[in-house]
Amino acid sequence: MATFPCFRETTLPRTSIDLPVSVDRDASVPLTVQLGNRLRAAMRDGTLKSGERLPSTRALARQLAVSRTVVTEAYQQLYAEGWLDGRHGSGTYVADVVVHAPSPPAAPAGPLASAGPAAFAGPAGAAGAAWSGVVPPDLPAGNGAAPAGPVIDLRPGRPWVHDYDRAAWRRAWRAAADLPPGDDPDPYGLPRLREALAEHLRKTRAVAVGPENIMVTRGTGNGLDLVAATLLRPGDRAGVEDPGYRVAGNVFAARGAEIVPCPVDRDGVVVEELPGDLRVLYTTPAHQYPLGGRLPIPRRERLLAWARRTGAIVVEDDYDAEFRYDVAPLPALHCLDPGRVVLLGTLSKSLAPDVGVGWLVAAPDLLAAVARTRHDLADRTGGPAQQAVAVLLERGDLDRHLRRMRLEYARRRAAVVDVLGPLVSGDTAGLHVMIEVPPVAVPFVVARAAERGVLVDWTEGPRRSDRPRGHGLVLGYGSASLTEIRRGATVIAELVAAWRDGEGRKGETREEPGRTGETRGGRTGEDGRRQAPAGKGARR
Repeated sequence: MATFPCFRETTLPRTSIDLPVSVDRDASVPLTVQLGNRLRAAMRDGTLKSGERLPSTRALARQLAVSRTVVTEAYQQLYAEGWLDGRHGSGTYVADVVVHAPSPPAAPAGPLASAGPAAFAGPAGAAGAAWSGVVPPDLPAGNGAAPAGPVIDLRPGRPWVHDYDRAAWRRAWRAAADLPPGDDPDPYGLPRLREALAEHLRKTRAVAVGPENIMVTRGTGNGLDLVAATLLRPGDRAGVEDPGYRVAGNVFAARGAEIVPCPVDRDGVVVEELPGDLRVLYTTPAHQYPLGGRLPIPRRERLLAWARRTGAIVVEDDYDAEFRYDVAPLPALHCLDPGRVVLLGTLSKSLAPDVGVGWLVAAPDLLAAVARTRHDLADRTGGPAQQAVAVLLERGDLDRHLRRMRLEYARRRAAVVDVLGPLVSGDTAGLHVMIEVPPVAVPFVVARAAERGVLVDWTEGPRRSDRPRGHGLVLGYGSASLTEIRRGATVIAELVAAWRDGEGRKGETREEPGRTGETRGGRTGEDGRRQAPAGKGARR
C-alpha cells in the first residue's frame, strides 16, 4: 500500500472502492493528466464519496496497465489540490470535499447591477485606501435571504492557527513562565529576542542587521504608530497606497498628518506620481495590499532615489514576505538604503495574531528617537510573549512551522487558482488573491455570495488619474479549511459567470464607480485591516 509521508493523519473510515476510471494511451493528453481529470470528475459527481479509500498506487497501476509513476503523480497532484487526504501506513482517501451544487441565480435588479460600491469617508476627511465588507453599504443584499447552512468566511487577513506544534508551543511558554517578571521594560525589547530576530531576518529576508537596529513591537500597527508619533507633526503630509492598508491612513491621521493617497498599479506604488512634499510614505513592496503586486527592482531604485531627493522616510511593511509561491522573494527595500527605510514586520500571520509580537528595523539614530517616543508614551511589548517567541526562534521551532505552513497555504492557493483560473491575480504571495471583475459586478457577486453563505471582501477607491488599475473581489484563503475554500471559490465562479450571462455586457459600458467625486473607505488585512462598520477591521 503506497502512502505519501506528507499526508496528515486523519480519522477517515477504512472503506475501499474499485475505481471506475480508465485512460486512453492513444490520446494526446498525458496519462497522469487523464487520470487526475477522471478522478476529479468522479469526486465532483459523487461517484467517489468523502472518506472512501482509493486503491494503492500499485493496484491501480495494475488495473489500468500503466506505470506506477503515472498513478503516484496523479495522486500527489490531487493531494496538493485538496481532493485527497491520507494517513501514514493506512492509505489514500477521498478528502471531505463537499461539492456545492449550483443554484439558479436571481436576476440582478436594475439598481444593484448598475450601482457602484458605496462611498465611505475616511478619518479626518481622508479617503481611506480600499473599502471592504460582506455587503457593500447602502446596497440591497440580493433578495435578503439569510445564508443557507454554515458560513464560509473568505475575507482576507487571518491565518490558519489550528495546525501548530503543540509540544513546541507549550515548551516555549513554560520557559517564559520560569523567568521572573521584569520591573523596568526596555523600550527596545528583550536583548535575547532582538538577537534572535536579527538572525531570523538575516536568514529569511537577507536583512543584515544587528540587535542595535531592532525594536520589538506588538505588531505592524504598533510599529507604524511609533514611527508616526516620532516623525510626524500636525499638518505634515503622509502618503499611503491607494488602494492599500486602511489602518496606515488611520494611524497617520490620528497623529495629525494630512493623508495623501498614492496610486498603485499591478507592480506596486507608482513612483512617477508621488508628490515631492511627503514626510513619510507607507508602502507594501513584498506583496501590495490588496492588489497583490510586488515592486520590481528598477522601481525600488527609483523609489529610493525619490526618497533621497525629497527627504521622505519610506516605511516598508514587509507584508506577506514569508509566504511566496512560484517566485523567489525580492530583497527587502531596507537592504537597499537602511538609512532611508524603516522596516516593519510581524508574527501575526506566520504564527498567530494574538501573540502580539513584531519588529521595527531602522538606523540606530532613528531607532533611538523612536525609543524615546515609546518611553514617553509608556508603550511596551509584553515580556512573557517576547520570551516565548525567543525560545521558538532559538530552537528552530518557528522556522519549522513556517515551512509547514508554506506547504499548507500553497495547497489552498492552488485550490483557488484551480477553480477561478484566469480571474485570479496577485497570487504570488500571501494568503489572499484578487478576483478581477468589472466594478459594476461587485455588488451583485458580493451580495449573492453572502446569501449562499460565502463572505468575501472587495476593493474600490477614488481615481487620481486615468491609469488602469485592478479592482474587484479580495478572497482570503488563510483561515478557512481547504474544503471550504474550494466550495467558496466555486460559488464565486458561478456568480461571476451568472453576472456575465445576465447583466454583464451592459454593465461594462457604464461609468466606473469612483470617478464621480465619491470618497471611499477601508478593508481587511492582518490584524486591523478594515475600517468599515463598527467592529470590522483586522489585518495586523
